[in-house]
Amino acid sequence: MLDYLIIGAGPAGLQLAALLQAEGRRDYLVLEGTDRPGAFFARFPRHRQLISINKPHTGTDDPELNLRVDWNSLLSDDPSLLFTRYTERYFPQADVMLQYLADFVTRLRLNVTYGARVTRVARDADGFTVDSSAGRFAARHIIVATGVSKPYEPDIEGYELAENYADMSVEPRDFLDQRVLIIGKGNSAFETADALMETTAVIHVAGPSSVRMAWRTHYVGHLRAVNNNFLDTYQLKSSNAILDGHVRRIERDGTGFRVAFAFSRANEVVKELYYDRVLACTGFRFDASVFDESARPELVIKDRFPAQTSAFESANVPGLYFAGTITQPRDFKKSTNGFIHGFRYGVRALHRILESRHHETPWPAVTLKATPEAIADAIVARVNRTSALWQQFGFLGDVVIVDGEQVSYVEEVPVDYLRDGGLGALPLAFVTTLEYGPDHDKVDPFDISVSRIAQDTVGQAHDAAYLHPVVRVHRGGAVAAVHHLAENLENQWNRPDVHVRPLAEFVGRQLDVR
Repeated sequence: MLDYLIIGAGPAGLQLAALLQAEGRRDYLVLEGTDRPGAFFARFPRHRQLISINKPHTGTDDPELNLRVDWNSLLSDDPSLLFTRYTERYFPQADVMLQYLADFVTRLRLNVTYGARVTRVARDADGFTVDSSAGRFAARHIIVATGVSKPYEPDIEGYELAENYADMSVEPRDFLDQRVLIIGKGNSAFETADALMETTAVIHVAGPSSVRMAWRTHYVGHLRAVNNNFLDTYQLKSSNAILDGHVRRIERDGTGFRVAFAFSRANEVVKELYYDRVLACTGFRFDASVFDESARPELVIKDRFPAQTSAFESANVPGLYFAGTITQPRDFKKSTNGFIHGFRYGVRALHRILESRHHETPWPAVTLKATPEAIADAIVARVNRTSALWQQFGFLGDVVIVDGEQVSYVEEVPVDYLRDGGLGALPLAFVTTLEYGPDHDKVDPFDISVSRIAQDTVGQAHDAAYLHPVVRVHRGGAVAAVHHLAENLENQWNRPDVHVRPLAEFVGRQLDVR
């Protein structure tokens, strides 16, 4: 019986496999239904340009800092397995990702079985049984890393008449002089609109939610600038439009379609609109169909994702864990668990959780001197370099545990896992995260009429809008005090009188009341 069976050889499944392989003490296997790793990228995004940043030229040779602007690499000890070695394109082509993942498997000699499409997952007292096209497998624990593989279908009458993003043509001249409705307001919708603008007569992009820009919300799943050229054509009166409201009904009308649309900004006034094509770009969902009743996970967020605990474990099926983009309910539309540059660290945290829970291997830690200066220096050194806390802002935290005269520094712990007692009962702990300021997404960052606090202003650090370190004191599981380090344009929080000394004084006050 395997210790771990990983379902899916996408980036998350391969990341966990690499960590298990490097550790070398656990029996694991990755099952992949297709004939290649990362098969999702063979088809998506449909117009082939990734929106994940790739920046090989950074001005530094610090590998940790470089991961802050490398959103595609997986974590390994092999410096040749950096995505930045494969292309200099800032927004790479999806085919490059396919080559990268294939090399990742080969060079690290990961245990992957291809052509093993899972058909059934069952659970009993001994563990899990997985049936696949490559045979039956037994494992104590299952990690599902399949991503969101099924189109999400909203409740719209006649929705089946629309062409889905997964299947529609990507040849612009197939839409020559046509009126096109695109349902959805995310990146796939605007990617499609941008690709078709030159050949269509009219494009309407429709949905009930507001268009949210990633540069304003800091959530990279919101509309990215690389996909928003379409907005110009709407705002500058160039035939196209964005419709705010609900598609109520789609009907055939001769060779085209009649669509009933309720405008949300006009008191739900319903208007019939006519189109030659209707395209559905409404996103994806998790496919739970292979799980039988003994192992079927609960679903959340319109049944699009599996419900899970702070340990990445199914909320209702013990021993069933999740990795990758399907862990985004943990920080839904706030941080980065839905994306490679976020979940690579989430998977590393999952690996440490599995080691701690099932093999009695403690979370890695280093010992510090029990002085305010030593603790402050360790925190500052980390926030100035860490890519994990930078990418997983507000979700992962470094923890300084104070137990008498014993002080330990533990890196990259999910904050909610710590809060749920994942590291045990902690009499005193300093938890450091990187976070944006309160209501950071409520104000246009390019509006110079909106005042901001001066950079490096110690007394007003708690009002900083930009990403900055926050240190919270946990006593007996509750937050007892909070200290913000002043924001800094260069992201270097090491000025003695502005960052280091105020932090050391804060730590000293907390140590005094032990």
